Amino acid sequence: MENFVSIPFKASSANGFRSYNGVAKFSTAGVVLEFESKILDLFPTGVRETRLPMAEILDVKFKKGFAGYGAKIEIRLKSLTRLAELPNNDGKLILKLAKVDVERAKSAIAAFEAAHADTPSMITEPGSVVSRLFEEEFDDAETKKLDN
Repeated sequence: MENFVSIPFKASSANGFRSYNGVAKFSTAGVVLEFESKILDLFPTGVRETRLPMAEILDVKFKKGFAGYGAKIEIRLKSLTRLAELPNNDGKLILKLAKVDVERAKSAIAAFEAAHADTPSMITEPGSVVSRLFEEEFDDAETKKLDN
């Protein structure tokens, strides 16, 4: 039984020299992208696979377009280093969808966002001390309270 949803996509580089055709596989663990890029739509560079675990994904948004045309999925990552190896545009991975795949994409993104919402946040309580986020040794006696 499959535990992911496959969505075909097209993408292009920011400068337009590369075009990408691929499949995005969304699951509760993250996203797997399989894609082939072509330089100037003429010279293929081969098929690549990239895995984006849930921990590396900042957010995923579905943009519906007009009457099913121009629909896309926008993925933002927490690391710009990972974006360098992907078809990104202005710091986002933009996956353009065919009209046939819009409904499947809507349901996949809704399920993905629901799974992502259940992921615990690093900051669990308001007013938590920043040094605890970086797992440093911390002594509450060293902390001074600010005067209002």
